[in-house]
Amino acid sequence: MSYVNPDPDPDRTTGLEAGGGVPPGETPPAESSMPEAGPYELSHNPAKGWAKGPLTAILLLVAFIAAFFLVYAIILLI
Repeated sequence: MSYVNPDPDPDRTTGLEAGGGVPPGETPPAESSMPEAGPYELSHNPAKGWAKGPLTAILLLVAFIAAFFLVYAIILLI
């Protein structure tokens, strides 16, 4: 197995100026933002609030639990 120096000799490395700088054109362009990285959000996650069905079910469950504790408190007081 041969050993490869991870730090190449700067005198023999292409694309380097004196002092270690890189001239323009030797590096790839900067990354652009990736607007097409994922699915179109508005088609999968509508901006409107909760659907009426789940919201109604949650409100009914909360009202049922509140009524249960209210009745339980009244029974304890009697």
